[in-house]
Formats: sequence, C-alpha cells, structure tokens
Amino acid sequence: MYRYDEFDREFVSARVAQFRDQVNRRVSGELSEDNFKPIRLQNGVYLQLHAYMLRVAVPYGTLNSAQMRMLAHIARKYDRDYGHFTTRQNIQFNWPKLEDIPDILEDLASVEMHAIQTSGNCIRNVTADHFAGASGDEVADPRPYAEILRQWSTVHPEFLFLPRKFKIAVIGSPNDRAAMQFHDIGLEVRKNDAGELGLRVYVGGGLGRTPMIGKKIKDWLPQEDMLSYCEAILRVYNLYGRRDNKYKARIKILVHETGLDKLKKDIEAEFERIRDSVLKLPDEDVEAINTYFAAPDFEDLPARSDILEEAKLADPGFARWIAQNVSEHKQDGYGIVTVALKGTGEAPGDATSAQMDVLADLGERFSFDELRVSHVQNVILPHVRLDDLKTVYDALLANGMASANAGLITDIIACPGLDYCALATARSIPVAQDLSERFADLDRQNEIGELKLKISGCINACGHHHAGHIGILGVEKRGEELYQVTLGGSGDEQAAIGEIVGRGFSKDEIGDAVETIVNTYLKKRLSDGETFIETYRRTGAGPFKEALYPVKEAA
Repeated sequence: MYRYDEFDREFVSARVAQFRDQVNRRVSGELSEDNFKPIRLQNGVYLQLHAYMLRVAVPYGTLNSAQMRMLAHIARKYDRDYGHFTTRQNIQFNWPKLEDIPDILEDLASVEMHAIQTSGNCIRNVTADHFAGASGDEVADPRPYAEILRQWSTVHPEFLFLPRKFKIAVIGSPNDRAAMQFHDIGLEVRKNDAGELGLRVYVGGGLGRTPMIGKKIKDWLPQEDMLSYCEAILRVYNLYGRRDNKYKARIKILVHETGLDKLKKDIEAEFERIRDSVLKLPDEDVEAINTYFAAPDFEDLPARSDILEEAKLADPGFARWIAQNVSEHKQDGYGIVTVALKGTGEAPGDATSAQMDVLADLGERFSFDELRVSHVQNVILPHVRLDDLKTVYDALLANGMASANAGLITDIIACPGLDYCALATARSIPVAQDLSERFADLDRQNEIGELKLKISGCINACGHHHAGHIGILGVEKRGEELYQVTLGGSGDEQAAIGEIVGRGFSKDEIGDAVETIVNTYLKKRLSDGETFIETYRRTGAGPFKEALYPVKEAA
C-alpha cells in the first residue's frame, strides 16, 4: 500500500497545526460557528444533531494494522468506544469533543492518515473495489489509479470550492463492486485489443434526491490521459455547474439539463487544450505508484487445503461462514475474507475499539498486514491462507464478528439517520436492527439467498437505498416517521435505480412490509437458484404491489 513521502508528512503535519490554532480560536469565541464552519468542513468535522463528528479518510478503502489500531485508540480515548465505517470506505467518530480533534488528527498523522476532503464541496475520498489486488476477475489493480487521483485532487487549487461535492470511483474488473456508475466520475480500468491498459469513463452518476446512473462518455481513454481528462470534466463542471441551488448543483444535473452530447463536446475541447500539458501521466510515474501495490509474497500453495476441508466437516457453522463470507482469491491457497459488521440487532458498520484491535491483529498475522473497508460497511482481509481460515474464524467468533451473512438480507447498509444526523428526517438504525432480528435465522437467510437491503434516513441517500434490491427511505410526514419502499435497484455492473412501489409505511409497519416482499419473492421465483433481483426483473413490481397494497385497501 502507499506510504507517505516527505511532502505528505510535512503537508499533513502543517495542516494539523493550522487546524489546532483554528479550533483554539473557535473555543475561545474568537471565531463564530458561521466563520468556523468552512474551516472545519475542510478538515472533516461536521456539527451533527448532538455533537461534532469527525470523518477520517481511508483512501480507496485500504489500511494497515497500525492504522486500524490507531482508529481503535481514538474510539477508546476520544469517543464512546466505537467507530462507524461508512459507504465511502471511511470511518466516522460521532462523539469527539471539538477541543480534542486536533489531538486526534495528530494521532492520525502519526500513522499516515488524515481527514482532509472528507467533507465540503470538493473532490471527496476516491473509492475503489475492496477486492482490488486479490480477485481473479480484475484486469488490473485499480488502487494505483485511485492513489494518483488522490494525490492530484488533494487541495487542488481549482477544485476546493466546487458547486457541490464530487465523488470518483475506480474499478479494475468488469464486475462492479464499488457502485462505480453512481459516482460523479466512474472509471473502469480495461484493456484494448492490443493489450494496452486504459479506462472507460462514466460521468453524472449519483444518488440523493435525484438519483441518476452515470452515462458513458468515453469508451477508451489511454491511461496516461486519465488526469487531463478528469481535469477537463471538472473544469467544465466548475464553470457551468449551478451555484444558485444546491439541490441542482451536482454534475448529474448538468449532464441531464445540458445533454451528454453537448457536455461531451465541451469536455473534449478542454481535454484537447490541456492534454499535452503537465497533466499527461508518464509511464514511469504510473510504474512508481504501481510498486506500492505490488502483490504480497504469496506462498506456493495447492488450490485445495485439507486443513480447511476437515475443519468444515467438523464445524457446520464454520462451513457456512466459508460458503458465504470467503471469496475466491486469484492466488491458489488463499481466500478473501469479508468480516460482516452486521451482527444481529447491531447498527450496520459499527465496530468497537476491541473489535478494531482484533481486526488489526488478524490483518497483521494472516493478511500481509492489510485490511480493506468496503462501501457496504464491512471490513475485508484480502489475502488469507486457506489453512488459516479456521483460526481467523475462531477469533472473529469470539469477538462477535463471525456473522455468516455477507450478501444476504441482514448484510444491511444503513446511514446513522436521525439518531445522529442533523439532516435526517427519520431513524434508520432501529429499522436495520429490527430487520436483522426478524431475519436472524441463517437457514431462512440462505433460503432467501442474495438480497441487498439498504436504508437511508433522508433523501440524501447516504444508505444507498436507491441502489438496493429492497430500498427503504425514511421521511417525515406530519411529525411522524414514514418509510418509503423501492424495489429493483442495483449498484453493480447492471446498475439500476429502485422503483417506488406505493405509499410509505409507519415504523411499526415497515418490518411487516419487508416480510411481505420477501414472502412474495419466495412464492414467485422459478427455482431456488433464482435471486430476488432476477425474479423482480422478470416479474416487475406488480406482484409485490399487489401483496403490499391489497385491492380492498385501494378500494
């Protein structure tokens, strides 16, 4: 993984010292909250419903054991002993004292971490496939591209005050595990017929109150032109993006109102103007970054592990966990472990300091000192020997992290909702907790099969509900919390926006509504192997609407 150079260290250290002075001035009253707001946002500090919140960047979701241990230390010392992993592959601390945040940032800097550009109208944390460098289906590791974009975008003078926040995702596989098409810019690393690496470029994706799927703007972009093309997109957006209405300020609105063809013409013209400038990416620079992401020193192991097979026979719970939470690795003798932070009745994405310490230990001992945060709020151990899986499982089981539910109905995405967020209009965590308890039985979860359930506490869609096979949006109506259901969304390579099925449900009704949806699917599927999304695409919304809203109710 990437290591800071001298510039990185000096820059982050200076930024911490600067923010410490700004916090002191705010605490003393020299700075008002209004004056302090743009300063704190540049350093990842939000003022939420009950307290300040600090969002820490985890670039493209990759971190090492020392960094995970530091996150555990911060949770213990400065927060309420836990952190919340987010859908942007970051982590949030919900209860720090403002006067402690400079100390937190200094601690983070000691392990090459920061909170810069995790908020505000700038280019946010660049995300990537959490299986990067481990999965056999990838054309190339997307993380070097993400790191280059991170370096280029950090405090870029032209893009610190964009019309609105701006998000970029990079994948290196035809199988999209990063919801790439729901980003302002989505990049897919691919090869042409000559075997050369380049990128397919999407623009104008996003969720929120106006969900849109990104549109392909360029099928083939040579990799050396990545920065100049992204800069061209951002310059055009910065010039024409609306600043009079924040709800219409995202680039997706510009694409929609201007039209892709017209916008592409402007972007291509700007690209041609700047492509031969310093933004052209030399092969040697790409190779230098690539060296940071070289494959670990894998052992030469057989594809089959007798130790693993014997352990599966002896422990059915372990066998079930292997089937659901361990994915095939590109290297024989290894597996990719998904640690699902979605225990029964727990808040999705939360991890205690003790659990983070366990994850750090496991990453150090069994995964070449590497961990990943996924956009579905889980933690990944990307390179684990098959022989070691039972030891890893036992440690997770002892610490409440061995839920065998990755990709199942209880592997829920949920935002913090009204329990924390000042923008939220309804609670999302209690709904997630109730549903995880309703569907806790693993036999039933496996009978249901793959099902992506996602919950947002407001229209900003931090819980990605639009992209859920079942999406739940909490809204406020006449002082009551109401939950709107969407069906058929998807965040993979077949990206789709869920369809609203009808009137919303009260907090007492929403659990039964999800039960009805699931039971309808089980009745309508053609075979045990037909997934929820396949059934929905075949049948449409009709059967689900009929079950949710009987004719007598409509009458």
